[in-house]
Amino acid sequence: MDQMSQALTSGTVLLRSVSIFLSNRRQSKQLKEKAEKGEKKKKGKKLTKMDEQLGKLQPKVLESLKRKTHFNKNELETLSRIYRKLVSNCPITSRQLAMNPGMMINKQSTSIEGIDRSVFRELLHSTFDIVTEEALMERIFCTWDKGYEGLPIRLEGWICGLSVFLKGTLTEKLQFCFRIYDLNNDNFITRDEMFALLRNSLMKHPGDDDETREESVKDLVEIALRKFDVDKDGKVSFMDYTTAVKADILLLEAFGQVLPTDGAVNSFLSTLQ
Repeated sequence: MDQMSQALTSGTVLLRSVSIFLSNRRQSKQLKEKAEKGEKKKKGKKLTKMDEQLGKLQPKVLESLKRKTHFNKNELETLSRIYRKLVSNCPITSRQLAMNPGMMINKQSTSIEGIDRSVFRELLHSTFDIVTEEALMERIFCTWDKGYEGLPIRLEGWICGLSVFLKGTLTEKLQFCFRIYDLNNDNFITRDEMFALLRNSLMKHPGDDDETREESVKDLVEIALRKFDVDKDGKVSFMDYTTAVKADILLLEAFGQVLPTDGAVNSFLSTLQ
């Protein structure tokens, strides 16, 4: 019995030793795998940062933008690089949005990074040949990124806006222009809005007094209404606007230039190749 007890005891010790050995091996393997995963994650983050700096978009973001815009992969990555350069020229430059274009944003926030008004307006003037009054420049900026009106323009808004600006269909351009001219966002261009838009665009001639100028603008408003007010209700709906422009494409920017010139479009698109 003593010999049997000793044998059992020895066997138990041996099994415990084997169990401890196997347990240690498993722990060692798990630690090794964890370390390898950590290294891969670090390496992945480094590559992601390098990709972002080179304008390479994450696959999911790239596919999403390809579906939403008229741009191909190379054009999107070039636009991403241009965006980052523009953001670096803005007063606030932490690039939080540039590095995370899908992040949620509080519309009330006053510290959102992106392309700000001053950089955007300079771009409209120098790159896209838009020579228009300050009020329309502001409307273009506020209308550009529909979801975040008036805030600095983020990467996705920048690219989606340029898609309409540079490669948009007639319907997309009609929607864009109408939103700009609809100053109070009530889905109509009213007499008062036409007056404000046309008054700013009408050149003042020497010798014209304010009363003469006001009457000239009112005459222009009546002419515009005759062209655009298809249903004769005294204001222009999007349907009215679309019908008038399709009948005469020159009416697309009747209330002020808000789109780039053909030469500017061709020149900009050539830089994306």
